[in-house]
Amino acid sequence: MTMEHELDIAVRLAREAGAVTEAFRAQGFKVEHKTGADDPVTEGDRAASALLMRELARAFPGDGLLSEEEADAPERLSRSRTWLIDPIDGTKEYADGSPDHCVSLGLAVDGEPVLGVIYAPQTDELFAGAVGLGVTKNGERVTLRDHQPYVIATSVTETRRELRDLPLPGMRPSGSTALKLARIAAGEADATFTMSPRAEWDIAAGHALLRAQGGDLTRRNGQPVRYNQTRPYLEQGFVAGHPAALTWLRRELERLEIPSGVLCLDADAQGRRRHVRVTGGRELAWLVTGPGTDGPDTVLEAGGDAFHLERLTRDVRRGKDALG
Repeated sequence: MTMEHELDIAVRLAREAGAVTEAFRAQGFKVEHKTGADDPVTEGDRAASALLMRELARAFPGDGLLSEEEADAPERLSRSRTWLIDPIDGTKEYADGSPDHCVSLGLAVDGEPVLGVIYAPQTDELFAGAVGLGVTKNGERVTLRDHQPYVIATSVTETRRELRDLPLPGMRPSGSTALKLARIAAGEADATFTMSPRAEWDIAAGHALLRAQGGDLTRRNGQPVRYNQTRPYLEQGFVAGHPAALTWLRRELERLEIPSGVLCLDADAQGRRRHVRVTGGRELAWLVTGPGTDGPDTVLEAGGDAFHLERLTRDVRRGKDALG
């Protein structure tokens, strides 16, 4: 299986979607919020998503499509190939005027990420690649870094709120998850991780770029990530990078006992889900949701450290659609 045709089309469409988001940025746009202040959506997101969905369906009518900004189409689950679309990864940065955002297009075949295109329109950086074809940045072949000290790309939000006082060397905070992964694949950083869960569209393209370079991405517990799942949301954070840096980072996360939220995606017989935030084998906070006076996702129980409970509650709120 070769991916040159798919890659050419994805590159063209990523640039076209980036032009759409730039046009909205120039003329101004309305910002709304889905689950809270950290989860915005703009007219640029929706317009770029509409373009990508339409053009990918036209180019590959037999493929499934999954976009952050569109209603999920169940027929994607019967398709061998599915495109995972984030029209603006880093919408908060986009809305704030930061260049740290991108268009992210990933293709998964039988659950494996095989192709990724990530385009940062404000800086005109385009990362593209596929398993078996390697990775380019703006048309030039790139390779992984292979030397220390390691550069660890971290979340701006997670760094500000929890990581900045920890002795984890080499942290470089940034906004877009997809751009972090692209920069690792291009040799501009070594590894990354999150404490909070992410959706498939956040990571599929970057995961494919890493695989094309011999790197990898797994859940925080080391388990693999499969795509085009019924619920397109990881139940926990992830860790990713080139092999040596990934081995080192996993040890550091364990040594420093850096927390991870773990959501319960499958309800029990009573419709209850128990979500936890854990570190070093112990629970820091827990939250039980299920049928109640406020509907099927009523908070039934909660406990633990107040700070960690607040972070866990945020994770559960953002993953609500995936848990339904």
